[in-house]
Amino acid sequence: MSYQNIFKAFEALSVNELYQILRLRNEVFVVEQNCNYQDADGKDQHCHHLMMFKDEMLVAYARLVPAGLSFDEVSIGRVITHSSVRGTGAGKLLMQAAIDKSREIYGDAAIRIGAQTYAKEFYARLGFEETDIEFMEDGIPHLEMVFRPAH
Repeated sequence: MSYQNIFKAFEALSVNELYQILRLRNEVFVVEQNCNYQDADGKDQHCHHLMMFKDEMLVAYARLVPAGLSFDEVSIGRVITHSSVRGTGAGKLLMQAAIDKSREIYGDAAIRIGAQTYAKEFYARLGFEETDIEFMEDGIPHLEMVFRPAH
């Protein structure tokens, strides 16, 4: 499968791109996962946005968060794939691109994520290590995981 990655700061997003991001986030997080939460959390304007398109449809997305906004470390959040590409490797491609872009713009720093607990093996295969920090967010168990720079 062939995907096109587009990476932009918030100010550079077109209205159409922002709409597609918000639509996908709502489709997955609010409707599929049945979470009633405030997705527009005031962080998007300070982040970079990685969009993965198949043809002209947004099928995967991740938000790259600078240090100090969600965690002390750089973070990758709002990681989602559209149901049409799940199980195809799109999530792995998205996360690898997010790690690479994160290191490109923020340097060789640790990356901390709040992973949904059911997905911890997925993130472990990408090099994230579990921490002892577990928490509930919007009724879903989460676990903090860290990707450490290769020094």
